[in-house]
Amino acid sequence: MIDFTHARTTMVDTQVRPSDVTRYQVIEAMLAVPRELFVPHPLEGVAYAGQHIVLEGGRIVMEPRTLAKMIDALDPSPGELILDVACGTGYAAALVGRTAGGVVALESLPDLATAAEAALAAAGAETVAVVRGPLDAGWPGQAPYDAILVSGGAVEEVPDSLASQLREGGRIVALFVEGALGTARLGLATPTGISWRDLFNAHAPRLPDFTRARAFAL
Repeated sequence: MIDFTHARTTMVDTQVRPSDVTRYQVIEAMLAVPRELFVPHPLEGVAYAGQHIVLEGGRIVMEPRTLAKMIDALDPSPGELILDVACGTGYAAALVGRTAGGVVALESLPDLATAAEAALAAAGAETVAVVRGPLDAGWPGQAPYDAILVSGGAVEEVPDSLASQLREGGRIVALFVEGALGTARLGLATPTGISWRDLFNAHAPRLPDFTRARAFAL
């Protein structure tokens, strides 16, 4: 029988705290949210390992270190509305929902969206609402958002259709992958577009919805 509470504490002490994650709210959320609820049942035994948990459709439950650092950079606050893109089974949304006023968790794959609703309900994440739709379209019905997190994988680019749903001064965090290299970036919404800065190196599978169009070459 796995002691998930002990495993959760060990995850935070060995993967999260040593990785320059300093915001108390992020650490508290990682200690409180049962990650095992958000992984496929056969993989519960590795729920707290330092690795991505692969889901259907190229989605992942992002490994704890990378996800914690991304949420730390996003810095969700009480009263804010956050859009979580490619929410998968809802783990990142549950973490963000511990401090934000509300989370819209967007998923395009019906089975994952259903699994997210069940896992979030089991975790008591009452501030998170799961919605279904194309990832690159975002969820304009609730825009503008104070912050956007792309949590289910990596991107090559963030389309204007999604970035435009941020309020001016809002933040977006995504993991960009080009070739074998990956960099998490924080973007700030300005009147002229998103101003990006690099955060740290990491890697994850690409999300098909955010692949850059290839230029035709003769």
